[in-house]
Amino acid sequence: MRATLFAVGCAVIFMNAAVAGGAEAPRTVAGITLGQSIRDFADIVIMETALPVRYAENLYEVEIRPIEGFKAGLVGYGTCQKDRPVVRIKLKYADGSRAFFDELIGRFKKAFGEPDEYRGDPFQNVIGWKWSFTDKASNRVSMFLQHNALDEDEKIGNALKLTLLNVLEEDERCYQKEATAQEEKLRRRRGGLALKPGVSGWDRYLPK
Repeated sequence: MRATLFAVGCAVIFMNAAVAGGAEAPRTVAGITLGQSIRDFADIVIMETALPVRYAENLYEVEIRPIEGFKAGLVGYGTCQKDRPVVRIKLKYADGSRAFFDELIGRFKKAFGEPDEYRGDPFQNVIGWKWSFTDKASNRVSMFLQHNALDEDEKIGNALKLTLLNVLEEDERCYQKEATAQEEKLRRRRGGLALKPGVSGWDRYLPK
């Protein structure tokens, strides 16, 4: 059973697997590709579960449908750009064991080279390895593989996160530009800022 899950999780899932020393950045996992419209994956995600991401108003996340080899997953997409591009894929493997992670990290290193950064704790209750890629089109992809045995603030088990950083940033800039324009329209409609004459400096911030 474990061998089957591993085959699904590694050999089949990565469609754009890079060779150590250098091919394209990985962008596809579990049948979902970073940068493509979320509409292209209507048969994989459950759009009815879409919710805004806290502290990132331009982003929404949707749950994935059951996929063999994975316990759960979320797909994040931008809402400002017209095509609503997928900018982040977060997956939790069905096998949450340390043995599975050790095998997985070995295969990741063989496919993508050594990680660029360790993001775990010294006691290895949480083990996290991060890769950073830039492809020929200057797309920047971050890949993060984690094993968590004890920290309840993180997802217990084994998890993978792929992020298309430049498209995520583009969507955020688009959202901020539109939000600023909308605020300016509302301000003009209301007649500008309301400021009581004679109240200036720090006095405006203090209760009376």
